Amino acid sequence: MKVTKTDLFSPAWRCGIRPGDSIREINGHRICDVLDYKFYSYEKKLLVTLEGEDGKERKVTLRKREGEDIGLEFETYLMDRPRSCANRCIFCFIDQLPKGLRDSLYVKDDDMRLSFLLGNYITLTNLSEQDIERICTMRISPINISVHATDPAVREMMLRNKNAGKCMDIMRRFAEARISMQCQIVVCPGINDGEILLNTLRDLESLYPTVGSVSVVPVGITRFREGLYPLNTVTRETAGEIIDMVEEFSRGCMEKYMTSFVYCSDEMYLRSGRELPEYDFYEEFSQLENGVGLMRLFEHELKTELDKVQNPRVHKKFSIVSGVSAAPFMQKMLDYALQKCDNVDSGAFHVYPIENNFFGTTVDVAGLVVGGDIIAQLKEKSLGDILYIPAVMLRHGGDMFLDDMTVADLEQELSVKVSPLEVDGASFIKTIFG
Repeated sequence: MKVTKTDLFSPAWRCGIRPGDSIREINGHRICDVLDYKFYSYEKKLLVTLEGEDGKERKVTLRKREGEDIGLEFETYLMDRPRSCANRCIFCFIDQLPKGLRDSLYVKDDDMRLSFLLGNYITLTNLSEQDIERICTMRISPINISVHATDPAVREMMLRNKNAGKCMDIMRRFAEARISMQCQIVVCPGINDGEILLNTLRDLESLYPTVGSVSVVPVGITRFREGLYPLNTVTRETAGEIIDMVEEFSRGCMEKYMTSFVYCSDEMYLRSGRELPEYDFYEEFSQLENGVGLMRLFEHELKTELDKVQNPRVHKKFSIVSGVSAAPFMQKMLDYALQKCDNVDSGAFHVYPIENNFFGTTVDVAGLVVGGDIIAQLKEKSLGDILYIPAVMLRHGGDMFLDDMTVADLEQELSVKVSPLEVDGASFIKTIFG
């Protein structure tokens, strides 16, 4: 594991570890990847075996605070190659992407290390017996698991992997080792809804509290499904049926465990046309990454931040773009904020829903809106001085949409300043009121 950077004055720097050195062992334990490195470097005193660029081996003693990072960076984040997905899921979103996008969008990972370190969801289908033992021994926790169905035959069919049916057996072993798990279910109507969904929830409930929560989200379907497994979208009626089942199950869990345990995503409620549950329903908001409770949290943050603002004033006219599903909510939040201002013409501020012609109009979430659709639909619109776009539309840490258009491209085509807007209520208020 070759070191590429040593932080100045860090514990590793103080004991003489430098770029070019390779870590072989820590306290006698072989270091094979980032999990070994983090697990075995936790203690206060470490005996580190190194191999220099000249091939010579040496040992150094390192002292630090318990749990303190020793201050090294490596050639790759995992200190190893990421594990790719071994499934051919019938609902895989990556398989529904058009050709010609940037290569990174077609990468399918299914790496338990990324689940622990970054919160990625994994399917458990590529775990060896050694991997399972390692997770239990190291207490690698929490782990996020894409379950979809606990019925072995149904799960094997959905993931098209003969190992998919072992899911509950592996999760029971994790539960015995007290590994915390968060789970998600992507609902494909006619396949894993109805009684299959109910039995899946019962099986996952049997592992509570090691399974801490479950999200239920609708399958995403693009227009690029030629030659793929035929799937039905979650309709208004289907979404309502799923919500009824999940909410009834949640009420039972609340009576038994004082937690709702299972939650439908905001998108499911938007599909159904029903009101979202109240803020307190989401408890610790443990399933935000799956779009569960995002809107209620945004509303709470917005109102809390707005109460702190004395004499709020809008200094520039602006517009906001959103996905079709969330646009009415964003308009409601904008109207609420603007009514706190004196002498503001709310008609001068707009929330524009952008239909997703790139992926297909069945895709209605903001995070999959592309630059080309924004330009095509706003070309002749009144945009004000600034156009705010949700930051989730852009590549993480960058300025590029999924169709490789950039923020600068939008500014040039629409003749307006374009500014990414973080999707949290407090940032929203701070931004629009300067």
